[in-house]
Amino acid sequence: MISNDTRRQLILEDIDPLECNEFIVKKRDGHSEPFEASLIQKAVEKAFKAEEGIDESTTLTPELQEISALLTEQVLKEVIARAVKGDELEIELIQDAVENRLMDAGYYKVARRYIVYREDRKRARLIKGEEDKETPEHMQVRYPDGSAQPLDPQKIRRTLVKACTGFEDRCNANELTEAVLKIVYNGVTPAEIENGMMMASRAGIEREPAYGYVAARLLLKKNYRDAWQRSVESYEFDKVYRTEFASYIKEGIEYDLLSHKLAEYDLELLGEALFVDRDSQLNYLGAQTIYDRYLLHIEDRRIETPQYLWMRVAMGLALEEENKNERAIEFYDLLSSFRFMSSTPTLFNSGTQHSQLSSCYLLTIDDDLGHIFKTIGDDAQLSKWAGGLGNDWTNIRATGSYIKGTNGKSQGIVPFLKVANDTAVAVNQGGKRKGAMCAYLETWHLDLEDFIDLRKNTGDERRRTHDMHTANWIPDLFMKRVKENGLWTLFSPSDVPDLHHLCGKEFEAAYTAYETKAQSGEIKLFKQVEAMTLWRKMLTSLFETGH
Repeated sequence: MISNDTRRQLILEDIDPLECNEFIVKKRDGHSEPFEASLIQKAVEKAFKAEEGIDESTTLTPELQEISALLTEQVLKEVIARAVKGDELEIELIQDAVENRLMDAGYYKVARRYIVYREDRKRARLIKGEEDKETPEHMQVRYPDGSAQPLDPQKIRRTLVKACTGFEDRCNANELTEAVLKIVYNGVTPAEIENGMMMASRAGIEREPAYGYVAARLLLKKNYRDAWQRSVESYEFDKVYRTEFASYIKEGIEYDLLSHKLAEYDLELLGEALFVDRDSQLNYLGAQTIYDRYLLHIEDRRIETPQYLWMRVAMGLALEEENKNERAIEFYDLLSSFRFMSSTPTLFNSGTQHSQLSSCYLLTIDDDLGHIFKTIGDDAQLSKWAGGLGNDWTNIRATGSYIKGTNGKSQGIVPFLKVANDTAVAVNQGGKRKGAMCAYLETWHLDLEDFIDLRKNTGDERRRTHDMHTANWIPDLFMKRVKENGLWTLFSPSDVPDLHHLCGKEFEAAYTAYETKAQSGEIKLFKQVEAMTLWRKMLTSLFETGH
């Protein structure tokens, strides 16, 4: 018997079949006919008969007749609403509505029968030479194994109709289909068709934000197929999502992507705790960022889905907890609901073989060639695991300073900064995103003016660091000199080694004492500039480069 829940789901307002006859249906060959509601119920009944093994000439049971009638009413209501809104009624749109209603009502096997029925009808048309008008002549889809099949525009359309579900009033699946068919060619690959659908959806975001969710669904569909290595029907989606979680963890461990400690969790329990529907919260920008940057992959095949990502991060964070299964679920709920989000290194590395979770590292570089390149090497290793870098270069002697070991003169900090800049470019956080490095220098350093110019787009490229952030540490005394239009003295740290470690009144006392020594000739390498001129140079650089 039909259940009360199903009955409540299906029963709708009475629809007058005569009202339907006012509308026109566009057939595949381009001609139009009056809309006939009875044809929908006949098709639904045929699907039920096929599933129940009932001969087509035999009448359905009263119960199945009632279900078929109620489903037909639901389809009619949807179709009429779209016709009234102005949509052109195409035969494929009506058939899509039948499929969707069967699925929504839980009749998955009957829906499969209906899909098979549509494919059989299509095959019969092809045999008779009645090819769909939409099908580009002689167009083939080329598969990775070298085989080819005729392009099926309706398959593209059904995918887009499903992706637009819930946004029908704002997103037009027919327009998207037409856009995709304009870019396909003979020998197009399934991946190119898939990308074409996403591109068509992305193009609509500017005029209607809902297209962002359509594009996200298409990308997630690709993500799921890659992760599970098969396509999954709607009725089994939730179950597969949860049960495949344990397989994902085992595969990640097998390929040395995940920590072996993750196998100690109750994977079945954690899989059941997944909130599968939270993937739908992602728009295209969010889904694309997660897909490109954060999901673990094996030879470009993503083995993670968004919910697997959040759970993997949570498991990594809970490894040392006393009740780690409960804590992992708690952390997962927090992350997947977006009430809290960990920083990028944690998302990259939590639960993996290299659990480096910190975001930023600050290093002070000594005035020693060995330490300079040790620090650059440390920068490379930290950047590899997504660490952001802040390097303090103030201790390094300035240009023209004496080098006792070689009896030569220093080239200052700029050549070393260039090497550090290129290191951040070369070690781009493990190939996942651009390296992040910032260089810091105090305002009294003799190389400050060259430092200010590092980000400029003009000048000697060997003395430019376009990929490095720069920051100037300014003491209060400098701003006092600016205010009083005074002079400011630049030194090499090799002559004033304690200045970098002083602040406040102690800094001012030491700095003015060094200025006195410079005037008396005790310090030979220095430069005096107008504080206001230097201040304007800083502001000019800030306006031009943002640094």
